[in-house]
Amino acid sequence: MSAPRAAVGGRALAGIGLVLGAGACFSALDTTTKSISASIPLLMALWFRYLFQALATTVVVLPLRGMRVWRTRRLPFQLLRGVLLLTSSFCAFASLKYMPVGEFTAIVMITPLAITVLAATVLKEHVSPLRWTLVAGGFAGTLVIIRPGGEAFTWASLLPLLLVASNACFQVLTSKLARTEDPVTMHLYTGWTGTALATFTLPFVWTTPTEWWVWAALCFMGAMGTIGHFMLILAYQRASAATLTPFLYAQIGFAMLGGYLVFSHVPDSASMVGIGLIAFCGALGAWLTVRERRAAAEAGV
Repeated sequence: MSAPRAAVGGRALAGIGLVLGAGACFSALDTTTKSISASIPLLMALWFRYLFQALATTVVVLPLRGMRVWRTRRLPFQLLRGVLLLTSSFCAFASLKYMPVGEFTAIVMITPLAITVLAATVLKEHVSPLRWTLVAGGFAGTLVIIRPGGEAFTWASLLPLLLVASNACFQVLTSKLARTEDPVTMHLYTGWTGTALATFTLPFVWTTPTEWWVWAALCFMGAMGTIGHFMLILAYQRASAATLTPFLYAQIGFAMLGGYLVFSHVPDSASMVGIGLIAFCGALGAWLTVRERRAAAEAGV
């Protein structure tokens, strides 16, 4: 193996490791969110999580990059991206209050499939019949987990679908901005937009925690969210999205482990079928993306 090829392979492996680490961080964030959801208002937890991320990012980045890191040619879209991520985070926090972590994470993982629908309907991109089959399979897996009409079904079961919709829009906008904008600048604007909007709700929801572990959990949530997003940025600097996407589904396993360790919850057999169907369709979709991009590169497209 030549030195350049070995270096590329090493960067790809580093990217995969960073994605797996990010998945573990996000699962820890979700598990902690669920554990404290009965102790403090969701909007207060959401504000603390964003404030921690915004402050930590600013403290690390500003001395290295200076005020030029704030420069952007797409300010309205930067702010819209922050609004979309805040909406996704609120839906996630609300969902976790009522749903097991593993099942919730599996439903969120249909986001790449939802992006396929957006690409076909909004961006007018061609989508192959096989991809439509995978989309149908992913949503079928979601229905198996939610089970509309079943005894366990409540309105809260639909919250993850709202999260998927807002997150899919967030991902599409991110892919557009990433072509011209600095990822660190995007990260800063996202954090401070969420913090600013969540701050407006504080007078209506503030409750001072009286137990030390709640403060510790809030700090832990902020740290996990911040570290997880930084690891994703570093991962995508080292490997392509097509290479990394299949490994994002490892987050389902981390989430199920967290749910078991903290809440002693194991998904029932039907939920396991739904989780497996979502993971299979999503991972196969990512593999198709890799194959299509390689074919396009070989054809010189």
